[in-house]
This record gives sequence, structure tokens and C-alpha cells, in this order.
Amino acid sequence: MGTRAQGHMGTWAQGHMGTRAQGHKGTRAHGLTDFGYQILDFRKKPISQHPESEIQNQELSRITSNGLTGLWGIFLNLMKNLITMKRPFFLFPFSFLLVLMVSCNQAPTDYYASSKPLTRWWWFASEMKEVDIADQLNWLKDNDFGGVEVAWIYPLNRSIRDTVNITPRQPWLGEEWRGIVRYCKEYADSIGLSVDFTFGSLWPFGDLEVTPEESTQKFGDPEFRQVISGTWDYPKNGLVIDHLNKKAFQNYAARMGKGLKPAMETGQPSGIFVDSWEVDTRNLWTGGFDSIFKARFGYDITPYLTNDILTAEYAGQRYDYMKLISDLVINNFYRPFTEAAHELKGFSRGQCSGSPTDLITAYASLDVPESEAMLYEPTFTRIVSSAAALNGRNIVTAETFTCLYGWPRAHIREEKVTDLKIVADAMFAHGLNQVIWHGTPFNPKGSDSISFYASVHVGKAGALSAEIPAFNRYLEAVSDYMRKGKPYSGVAIYLPTEDAWITGEMPKEKQMPWAWGEYEMRYQVVPEEIRGYQPVWINGEFLAQGLKGTGAQGHKVVSIGNVNFSTLYVDVANLDYEVLKTMTALAEGGMKICLKRVPVEAGFVKHDDFGKLAARLKELSSPDWQSVAPGKPLVEGEDVPWFWARQDGKKQYLFFAHPVAKEFHYPILYGQADTKETLTRNIRVNIKGKSVPVELKFNPYESILLEVNGAGKVTQVDLGY
Repeated sequence: MGTRAQGHMGTWAQGHMGTRAQGHKGTRAHGLTDFGYQILDFRKKPISQHPESEIQNQELSRITSNGLTGLWGIFLNLMKNLITMKRPFFLFPFSFLLVLMVSCNQAPTDYYASSKPLTRWWWFASEMKEVDIADQLNWLKDNDFGGVEVAWIYPLNRSIRDTVNITPRQPWLGEEWRGIVRYCKEYADSIGLSVDFTFGSLWPFGDLEVTPEESTQKFGDPEFRQVISGTWDYPKNGLVIDHLNKKAFQNYAARMGKGLKPAMETGQPSGIFVDSWEVDTRNLWTGGFDSIFKARFGYDITPYLTNDILTAEYAGQRYDYMKLISDLVINNFYRPFTEAAHELKGFSRGQCSGSPTDLITAYASLDVPESEAMLYEPTFTRIVSSAAALNGRNIVTAETFTCLYGWPRAHIREEKVTDLKIVADAMFAHGLNQVIWHGTPFNPKGSDSISFYASVHVGKAGALSAEIPAFNRYLEAVSDYMRKGKPYSGVAIYLPTEDAWITGEMPKEKQMPWAWGEYEMRYQVVPEEIRGYQPVWINGEFLAQGLKGTGAQGHKVVSIGNVNFSTLYVDVANLDYEVLKTMTALAEGGMKICLKRVPVEAGFVKHDDFGKLAARLKELSSPDWQSVAPGKPLVEGEDVPWFWARQDGKKQYLFFAHPVAKEFHYPILYGQADTKETLTRNIRVNIKGKSVPVELKFNPYESILLEVNGAGKVTQVDLGY
């Protein structure tokens, strides 16, 4: 979630979302919007296009590179820091041994050296000094953080809309700026902290050099330009890039890459970060869109956009429009973003929340997909963790604690750690395993007077300061368990993207000033009848991968990435023709499918055989879940709390969030977690033919982690908090 800051000398760091749309009728764009080992650039194309043998060879090369080349780089950098920073040289052999141990045990898709929480670190445009950077990094290290994500934003005088007095600062991307950013990376490396970088100043991506031809476009309004006004270059305004135009992104990435290269090439690999969408999406357009659309769909989309594509009568055309928008954003923005990260010897991390895309495919295009709360419901995290699992990725991060008590700064510096814990636990129970605090405002040495907004305060003087170390150790412990093995799976549920695109707008009561479209899928939840099976969301692309990847056993069990499932749950009103063909083929091959209703075809241009295929799928499936369910659910019982399970060899780990987590919605009430009674839930854990009764006793704001061994013995893990 992109936010803006304001304030100085104890005032608030704030703004109004950082971008504005100028153009037709004065419209405005409303929107809101951290380390690891990735050496080789091998994802130049979607992973689905790589032969299996090629993927295996590249993974082997990457592991070798991480273990040798990456280790050597860290070794050289550590030696340099130990000498130049006058650190005790007798510590060097032990430091090198530690690096060796970490590198040799690092899994290829674990981009972070530890599961310690990270924090977003807002750098306000000013003359950044080494002594201040070192001081704040030392404090974060001492408080059990694992790293930072540096986010460059405007100077503090923007809070009073001061456009006359220019705050001195290192020129954006200039030599002095590159030097201080590299210092930050080197110093963090020397004390064992990781550093990610937001790939730009503020959000969404844009700068002073974006030309009108490469900036955002809107159909029917040729003068429209989305301005980005709260950057490091404030009070100068720039333009937001056209996210549908690959060349526009590549030109922008070349500028950012040149500036970040010195820091990216030192020490352990860093991630580059893209925040949530925040681009004005209504009537989104790009040069040549009309001709691309007509070549693909066979008709002219412009009359429907002229007459309002969101009207009910244009449902089919709206689906086709969204389908092309999604493909262009993924192929011309998100995938090139990951390529740019690899070219910088780093990895991509990001949020696709709010983007007009097929969310599963979009999130799968990133190395480290990221969720967000509380501006998104904790349940949204399951979409993100599903995409990671389907793509064989182990790490799922989340921008956490954003706008906890409301917009923009309710109870700032007064936050209650009990409330934070329930939010984090709710997200752990949907697949999160790496917390990114939101976050830490830059403060000079000896001061903690500057605050950010839409955030909890991570600093020396806030109400949380005494609680942070112990709480971080808890977050680290849970994250570590939630990284073990792979996510438990057995059931896949089709994400109703077609329905969302065709519906168009959300009900008014669910809309926010920055969120209006169903395409965001902010409130998507799994049906209660299948929740005990821990289903993963899936889309047409990954179903097609499963269809191609199955062997002699047919399609009775499909394996994709870190997911294995034998049953597919489908409850949609509309379905894409190609997806229907895939589902029917899977059913023909033995896949059990629960089809709750017979769908109609999505899109304006219809296929003559859709009805016949839908009838065949109905014949091969059942609307009754119990008739196709793959045995008993992993967890069953009355009012089962939210949970997430990992399979690690013969062991399983099940994390149960406190029952009150189900009641946490944006904005939460101050002290909402502070219940006084002990809550009990009686459940059964079904594993390998055994059904084990378990009584879950939840003390106030406590969550529970169970370990189940191969013999079915259940043990509660002491998380120490």
C-alpha cells in the first residue's frame, strides 16, 4: 500500500496518496497503495514455457551460483567492511563461518537469509548522512529485525505544501545519491541485515523523465496524464509510466537500474519492490490497444468504451477488455519487472493487489509475492500464497499493520501489540511466512520525532518500542515454522476471475475512495464446506499446466509447483471457453470435480460447442461436495478457527489463529484483541487414516501451533509468546 508522509519535528509524515490524475473534467486517480539468493537471470519467459529438464538445470545452476559466487561476494564484502569500518578483525573467521553456514543451508527459493521480520524504511528527501543511517540500522538490528526495505519519498516540508523552500538533498539517482545508498547496503550487510529497495520514489512508478507518450493513458481523454507529485524531486512533478507499454517500463527501469546498480552489486542479493497498483484504472488504455484488441477478438471495442464499458449490457465486451488489459499488464509490466530484478543480480518482490489482472498469474510472475493488511482483508493473503505455491515459491511476504485502526493515522504511536499480533496471526493462517512491518520513518541519530501516517510506528519512542523485540521473536518463530516443507494441499478451488471482471463495480457499501472494482477480489473467501481441506486458489493457466504435466496416471492427481490436488471445486456463474475445455479434459482423465452450477460462457464472442462442453463437464462432475471429496478434511469441527498447514516430510505443522481473528476487518477497534476469557475449540485432525481429537484452548490473544508426527501424535509447540 502506497502511503504518503507529512510532518516535521514531531508532526505527521503524511500526504494524499502521492499521485493525482490531471485531465478530463479534472479527474483524480485514487489509490493506495522486503531478501535472498537469486544470481542468474533465468525467467526471461513464463515458467510454463520452460521444458522440465531446462528448469531443473537452471535451478541446479542457481544453487551452485548462490553457494559459490554469492558466498564469495558476501565474503569479500564482509572482509572489506571489517577492515574499513575498523571492526575487530578477530571476529572475521567466525563471521565467515556464519556466512558459510547460512549459504550452504539456504533453499533456492528462500530469498531471505532468516525469517526475522523486515520493516519498510521511509527516507524523506534530505541530505542523508552515514551516521544517521548506521544509528537507525543498529537500532533495528538490536530490536530483532532482519532487514529493511528502503522507500524514497518527498521532503518533510511537503506537509505544509511548501513549494518555495527547497530541502537540500542528494540529487535523485546522482553520484552522491548512489554513494549513500551503497553505504546503506554495505553497512546493513556488515551487521547482518538485508536491504530491499523500492524501485522508484513514491508509487506507482514514475519520474521527471517519463514522456507524455510513455505515461498513463485513458480512452476518450487524450489529455489525461497521471501525475506523481510526492517524489524525492518534490516540488517538481513527474508522470506515471504506462503500465501497458513494455518500452515505457524498460526505459524507466534503465534509469532506476543505473542508480541502484552500485548497491545491488554489493553483498548479498537484494530485492526490488513494486507496491500495489495505484494507477487510475477506469478506461485504461495504451497506444495501439484498439488494433491489438480487434486482431484478438475480431471486433471494435471503442464504441463500448465510449458508451461506458461498465454498463450491464456490455458484460461480454467488458470481460474481453479486461482479459486484454490483464495480459498487457502482466507481460509488459510485471514480468519485465522480474527480468529487471534479475539483470541487477537481485530478485523481484511485490504486490499485485489492486491491479486489473488475473491475480494468480500476476502474483506468480514475481519471485516473492506480497500481500497486505489491513486495507485488504487477511483472507486476501490466500490468493497470494496460492500463487506462490503454484509457482513453486516458498516465501510469501505481507505489508503488515497498514492503517490498522483506520485512515490515515488513528492511534499512531499508541498501538497495542495485542492487536498487531492478531492481525499477523490472521495472515499466518492464510499462508504468510515473512512479515514486513509498515513501518519505520527515517529519523536522525538521537531523535524519534518524525512519524509516518497510515502506519504503526516502529521507532525508539512509540508505545510499541518496549514490546518490539519479543514480538519480533514471536513473528520470526511462526514464520520459520510456516516455511518448513510445503503447503498442505489436496483440493484446488477455481478463483472466479470471470465473474469479477463481468460484475464490474463492487457494491457501494464495499467500495473505498481508492477501490471500486470487483477485479481486486478484496473480499474473496473459500466456502466453509471445503475450508478444512486447506484449498488453494487456482486459475486457468495453472489448470492448463496441470493438464500438460500429468503422466500415465491420467489426471486423478495433479502436481503443479508445490501443490498436489485430486479434487477441483468450481462455483462460478461464468467461465472462459479455454478454461472449460481444460476442466473437461481433466475430468475426462479422472479428476474429481465439484461443479456447483453450470456456467455460461464469458466474453462477447461465443463458441458453438460451449454448451456441449458444459453439459459434458456437468455429467462428469457433481454439485454435491461430499460425493467427490477426497476423504475427510485435514481439520474438522465446529467453528474451526482460521488455520494454515505445512507438510514437512512425515510431519505436519498446523497454525491456528485465535478465534477473534475472524472478527478483524478494516478498521479494527482499538484493543479489539484484548479479550479476557479462554476460548475452546474441539477439532479433529485427520491424517494418514487416523482421526485425532484435539482440544484447542486459546488464552486471550493467543494462537496455537500444532506438530503432528507420522504416527499421528499431536504436540502443541511452545512459541514463547
